[in-house]
Amino acid sequence: MKLSHFNFDLPKELLAEFPAENRDEARLMVIDRKKQTIEHKMFKDVIDYFDDGDVMILNNTKVFPARLYGNKEKTGARIEVFLLRELNAEQRLWDVLVDPARKIRIGNKLYFGDDDSLVAEVIDNTTSRGRTLRFLYDGSYEEFRNKLTELGETPIPKYINREVTPEDAERYQTIYAKEEGAVAAPTAGLHFSKHLLKRLEIKGVNFAEVTLHVGLGTFNPVEVEDLSKHKMDSEELKITQEACDIVNEAKGKRKRVCAVGTTSMRAIESSVSSQNTLNPYEGWTNKFIFPPHDFSVATCMITNFHTPKSTLLMMISAFCGHDLMKKAYEEAIKEKYKFYSYGDAMLIL
Repeated sequence: MKLSHFNFDLPKELLAEFPAENRDEARLMVIDRKKQTIEHKMFKDVIDYFDDGDVMILNNTKVFPARLYGNKEKTGARIEVFLLRELNAEQRLWDVLVDPARKIRIGNKLYFGDDDSLVAEVIDNTTSRGRTLRFLYDGSYEEFRNKLTELGETPIPKYINREVTPEDAERYQTIYAKEEGAVAAPTAGLHFSKHLLKRLEIKGVNFAEVTLHVGLGTFNPVEVEDLSKHKMDSEELKITQEACDIVNEAKGKRKRVCAVGTTSMRAIESSVSSQNTLNPYEGWTNKFIFPPHDFSVATCMITNFHTPKSTLLMMISAFCGHDLMKKAYEEAIKEKYKFYSYGDAMLIL
């Protein structure tokens, strides 16, 4: 399959600027691969498709306030710094993106906060927009991290053309987020409310938690026509023995195993045994899933509606079947489903 197979016209007004008023009241498109059918529901109706002993795999990563605004020394120019990942805790080294990048060179210092209480020095260029920063801060590591949290803002996606609101700090985070380290939310999980999770639990559905710290690489556009030549950025992944036991027991009993989101799907497809069971893992993954791909663990998945030519859309095509995916997306546009991070959801059975 080629990149051009994943292009489509997405009307601008279908990109969701705000989340649904209540988490579980977004719309839900239900696709049955066997019957080749498409139904229109509300997200809370997802409970009707799961029974006692089924498993949902949740990505429990937590988004940290990764976007900082600082000023360049001497010129005072306003610079946006997007924290990607911590390289060395002791030396306070971070891999970041800067904007506008042309102004930021090795040796420059950046000042953050009204009182310039945090300073960073640029010590390396990594890509056209990428830099390595060393933060200079008098205080313990814990105080330094608190300072970053205090000065940073919720990294809602760039396409959302508005100021960040206090609500974003809560809504751009799943209610089961625990392990801090993501710069973008695993958005399919944003639709679960406490009430819905409780109802699923009462029904006998089990939850297996994995951790995949979502990086910006997930959203990098694919720029090669031959998909096999696209390189994914690596993201940190942890799958515990406990999660494996929950998933493998359900598989053994032929129960439904549902990956909640493309990040959960990438996580589990990154660590599979030759018997198609889930293995524990701790490390990094740069797994890129595109058609054709044999999925080993999940029998269904929940996902949002993705943008044209994205790696996420390619995974959905591989799981759903390309023709059915195209039909579903045409229907979604016709029915005015909302797309992307704060948008509506899809359940693929």
